[in-house]
Amino acid sequence: MLCLFGYTFDIISKRVRLKLLVSALEHSANIHLKALKQEFLGDVEMIGIFDKKLGKPYVDLSSLAIMGFVDVIKKVRFFIKLNKQMASLAGEADKVLLIDSSGFNLPLAKKIKKKYPNKEIIYYILPQAWAWKQKRIEVLQQTITHLASILPFEKEYYSQNAPISYVGHPLLDEINEFKQTTCTNNQVVFMPGSREGEIKKLMPIFKQVKEDIHKTAVLIVPEHFTKAKIDKLYGDTSGFIVTSDVHHTLATSDFAFICSGTATLEAALIGIPFALVYVAKTVDYFLASRLVKLDYIGLANIMFEKFKHRPMHKEFIQKDVTKQNLLDVFHSIDKDLFMQDSKALREYLKFGSSKTVARMIEC
Repeated sequence: MLCLFGYTFDIISKRVRLKLLVSALEHSANIHLKALKQEFLGDVEMIGIFDKKLGKPYVDLSSLAIMGFVDVIKKVRFFIKLNKQMASLAGEADKVLLIDSSGFNLPLAKKIKKKYPNKEIIYYILPQAWAWKQKRIEVLQQTITHLASILPFEKEYYSQNAPISYVGHPLLDEINEFKQTTCTNNQVVFMPGSREGEIKKLMPIFKQVKEDIHKTAVLIVPEHFTKAKIDKLYGDTSGFIVTSDVHHTLATSDFAFICSGTATLEAALIGIPFALVYVAKTVDYFLASRLVKLDYIGLANIMFEKFKHRPMHKEFIQKDVTKQNLLDVFHSIDKDLFMQDSKALREYLKFGSSKTVARMIEC
């Protein structure tokens, strides 16, 4: 065996192998990881936490699903132990890739840095330290070898010599269909999120709205949900067309009601007019509202505010998530303006990130 530039060369098989410790705890992170994996040129072996469909993980992410501060507290001992195990596992890896999930990945990065000072650590989908806990920025600058930013404005919050670069946005790699016209096909999409609490809170309201809009209603459910889980969480779905095909459904529909998260940015880029709707647990919302100092919670709105100085779409949070509010925005939205804004947002983000990050890892 010979190691050079972060790679292990297997002299017998003449293959280049890089062992990469991956920490990807969210389903959205694993969608980005899948696109990233397709861009690797050499033989990259992934170990750590990720979807079992992408390899052989140390821990499969399906066992880690949590929602909010309260759920984190319930599993805190488990995650502390797992964090230590991942830090030890870093000793077997040539490099480390952390994706999103700052509550777990930032402490992990600090442990790895302390235990293996020369270990190269890449952080992809950075902690939103610009939104809250800006003191984390200093920790990131001192701990991470490469800060791979997917938001053009993010670099402004770091020092001039910080190891941060804008790498593009992963959704521009993953979305293949964009709306080209505002013409209608009488189809409305409902996306109540992927977490149990979100779904249970939003589905009753979504069902009320569906009854009043008199359009074909499409319900998007996560592809990893079993039929039994769908029946349990969503209740009666007989009035909906049920699908897991997010991008095509959004590109061929007229309007969407979407729980906050990655899906709202997907919709904004695709060009389907939508409203962000979110109802959190009371305790979670109370804590978040005091920690996060932002005018908007949707990423498209946050970015639009940076370069257009106005929001791109409506947001309804907590008590504002009512049938009447959702019906009002559905009937009043300017679809032509939204189409123009969608194109402007794609131009702002410029290009996809998978290829750039793959080269960063394999360099």
